[in-house]
Parts: sequence; C-alpha cells; structure tokens
Amino acid sequence: MNELFENAKNKMNKTLESLSSEYISIRAGRANPSILDKITVDYYGTPTPINQVASISVTEARILTVQPWDASITSAIEKAIQKSDVGINPQSDGKVIRIIFPQLTEDRRKEISKDISKMAEESKISIRNVRRDVLDKLKSMKKNSEITEDDLKHGEKKAQDLTDKFCSEIDSLCEKKTKQILEL
Repeated sequence: MNELFENAKNKMNKTLESLSSEYISIRAGRANPSILDKITVDYYGTPTPINQVASISVTEARILTVQPWDASITSAIEKAIQKSDVGINPQSDGKVIRIIFPQLTEDRRKEISKDISKMAEESKISIRNVRRDVLDKLKSMKKNSEITEDDLKHGEKKAQDLTDKFCSEIDSLCEKKTKQILEL
C-alpha cells in the first residue's frame, strides 16, 4: 500500500512540476530567459536548444539579449525565434539578438489569467485522476482480501489528503502567477 501512495505522490509531483514549467514559459510582459527553453536551432545538423549555443541574459526589464558563441549561427537563432510561438520578432545586429517584450494590454492580461486558471484546472483534474486510480486499486485490493475494511478507509482518507495538498499547491501557484500577470 505504501508503494501505491508513493507512486501516486510521484505522479502528482510531476503534474505540479509540469504546471510550474508551463507557467514559467508564459510571457508576462517581462523578459524571461526560460521563454526560449523550448526553442531549438539547427546547429551543424543537430537540433540544439538555444541556451546551449548562446548566452541569454536580461539587459533591461523588457529586453532579452541572446549572444551566440558562434557568430555564424546568429541568423539561424533569429529564424528559430521567429518560427516559434513566442510571438515576438527578434532584432539582430549580426552579433547580438535582442528580443523586446511589449507591454501587455489590459485585455491581454485578462486573457492570459484565464489561460492560467484553465491550466490549473487541468492539473487538478490530472491529480484527481491519480486519486481515482488509487481508490480503484484500493477497492480491488479489498475485494481480493489483500487489505481490511479499516485499511481501505485509511487509504481513502490518505488519498484524499494527498489530493487536497496538491490541489492547494496548484491553487497557490495559480494565484501567484495570476497576480504577477495582472499587476502593472
């Protein structure tokens, strides 16, 4: 039974980590180097993440600077950023690429906060699905006389407590990100 809960906890943790990484990649009107994490550039025939072929830094609150270590791939990096879903056109001087993040409008902020809430709800659903799987396994174990009625009740309570804990963590993560998006 402990193994069952350990697996459930690991799955719930992965859901939380996944939500966290999705939130990091949301553009909030501020320069954030992690926005480029999912973008790869063709480097000598191999798709390589930008952060492995260039240094990425925040020079001002809304300006991200990408400086390739090999100047010959500057245009390839620029094209990769343009093709990505970042939604910002990079500016290049041949050596350094600058990505200027525009200020978000009020409507866009509200739209992003709705998306944040939707992501949080999807994560909660995923966590509840893990709880449902645990409860199904517990009931199956009870049916096969592997555990007692008391063990079943204790397991159900433990599964619910675990679910509540992770759902509250998701809520606080969502609240924090929404607050960050909505503040001017």
